[in-house]
Amino acid sequence: MSKARVFDLSLFFASLAIAFIPAHAVVLDGTYMKALLLYTIFSSIYFQLRIVTRSGNSTIDYAISYTSSFGIFAGPLGTLIFETVYRSIVYIYKKKTKTADPGEFLDTFYNIGSFTLGGSAAYYLYTLLKPLADKLPFGYWVLFLLVVCVTTLLSSAFLVITFALSGDIKTRREAENLLFRSRNLLDFSKVALTNALLLRLLQMEKWEMLIALFLLNYIVSLSFYSKSQSAQHKYERDKFEQMAYRDFLTGTYNRAHMDKMMNELNQSGEYIGIVVADIDRFKKINDSYNHAVGDRVIVHFADTLERHLQPEDILFRSGGEEFTLFLRNKTFEECRAQIEEILDSLHGNSVSAEFEEQTISVPYSASFGLYYYKADPGHKTSMEKGYVYADQLLLESKKLGRNRLSYRNDLGA
Repeated sequence: MSKARVFDLSLFFASLAIAFIPAHAVVLDGTYMKALLLYTIFSSIYFQLRIVTRSGNSTIDYAISYTSSFGIFAGPLGTLIFETVYRSIVYIYKKKTKTADPGEFLDTFYNIGSFTLGGSAAYYLYTLLKPLADKLPFGYWVLFLLVVCVTTLLSSAFLVITFALSGDIKTRREAENLLFRSRNLLDFSKVALTNALLLRLLQMEKWEMLIALFLLNYIVSLSFYSKSQSAQHKYERDKFEQMAYRDFLTGTYNRAHMDKMMNELNQSGEYIGIVVADIDRFKKINDSYNHAVGDRVIVHFADTLERHLQPEDILFRSGGEEFTLFLRNKTFEECRAQIEEILDSLHGNSVSAEFEEQTISVPYSASFGLYYYKADPGHKTSMEKGYVYADQLLLESKKLGRNRLSYRNDLGA
């Protein structure tokens, strides 16, 4: 058995010892049974709203915990019974839904031990400091915040130890992140306020109000959970769309997005400069070095083009070493000046790259073709045709010796 599993079981046996050695804090009567039933039902329901993360091979569930209030009400033995019943229900649920981890059975013993010790710590800390808290304004609520902070940090400390023993945590920074940064004061305050209210209602045996508070907390939590799920789904959709329309190497838009934008801009009525740019003698760079060096040149060229973009302009990687720019809502002279600035910035420039365990400097140049026109339904030229014209102008730049701009203004001289 691994060291981590020995530690997990030691927590369970420690909770047994604490539960049975001292005098019981509560009589296991009808009042306790009602509280046990309510807490078990609602904790099981709240389990569906947990946030699940992974650390190495282990799963961490950040579910809403009511152990502090129940621990103070029922003491160590009462908490042990509650945690055993509740964690057994969770284990059975995970098994039936096939969401259990391979070591779920032993994880259940860890959870029973860890949370029983946390509830016991809450009981002893509350009992010790309650007389002092009674003398202070809002002392009860401040005391509960302290109890929740201590028990939460204790629970996190148990996780850190077991993850360190299993190898899922390897550095001090990872341990500190789990121990101190996984929750904030707002989280502590929410749990403290809820548990403080629950304990008051338990002590007064206000069962209807207790159920109402559970239901209110569930509805609010469900609302936040639904919104977070919707936000997550939107993020995933946006990320997928971004991946679908972004070039993997350069991060610029790809040809698929260029075709989409052409359809959108065809009827826009905008003045547009369509620019096709191509790295000169790129094949020679690949042949002289390798494709990794060639990729560095492509990325450098894309970054250079992007630095000269204005807010409305759009850059696409339309081919291997070919890029297309849509320069929007500016005059022909402004478009030409913008491309000439790019040419000037490339002059005498070079790319640093790793080749055969050396850092080399690779100079390169680029050629440009600019076609300028107005995109509207009444014009005989579409965006697609404008792109063809710009590509022909690029070829003209190549024929004239490369490292230059060829252009055509379809609206005048």
